[in-house]
Amino acid sequence: MNNASRLSRKSIETQDRLIVALDFDTIAAAKELVETLGESVTFYKVGLQLFMTDGYYDLVDWLSDRHKKVFVDLKFFDVPQTVGSAVRQLKDRKATFATVHGNDEILKAAVKEKGTLKILAVTVLTSLDRNDLKDLGFDCDVSQLVLSRAKRAFAIGCDGVISSGMEAQALRDNLEDNFLIVTPGIRPVDNVDDQKRTVDVEEAFLSGADYIVVGRPIKDAENPAQAAQNIQDRIRQLFEA
Repeated sequence: MNNASRLSRKSIETQDRLIVALDFDTIAAAKELVETLGESVTFYKVGLQLFMTDGYYDLVDWLSDRHKKVFVDLKFFDVPQTVGSAVRQLKDRKATFATVHGNDEILKAAVKEKGTLKILAVTVLTSLDRNDLKDLGFDCDVSQLVLSRAKRAFAIGCDGVISSGMEAQALRDNLEDNFLIVTPGIRPVDNVDDQKRTVDVEEAFLSGADYIVVGRPIKDAENPAQAAQNIQDRIRQLFEA
């Protein structure tokens, strides 16, 4: 299978394929970036950092009122009953995606309560490499672990997975176009931060990703709006050429 054949064929608006991570300490800072980016970005990830502030769900509603899609990235991980209850509470909050971590029973509990909310199973965090996994007791290849967890998530009924672009190719080749692959950790080639298993925009999509999540390369740019638009232009060249 060549790279072009892995390009997502799902009916997704091209502009929605870029998800911008709102990783801030305050709601005000998150809103400021959204307003700065304007119409260039339609999809935002709201994670644990903002969850620890006042107004998390007010922000979710604020984004929805502005016709933005919302990815609630809280990586629910608890006993199955608690995770199921959390998903049930979330599903009417106008979010599009939510992440769930954990074993089969946790994923099953989330799927049972999801309604129209799409559940994304976390495979292996992009901040971990093989040595980190060994320290955690997983004495196996990262790609094998990601594929195994993804297959189980698909069988359980999850809508997709969070996966590094480095493993997206194997997922798409083995699971074809059956479910969503959302790829975080999109970085320039010369990456200097804490994300280890990273790829760039084109590599992620040509490996089979449906969406990419970008944070620091946009929010830390001298001109965030231009940085976001540059990525959108690169995505458009792939999907609308």
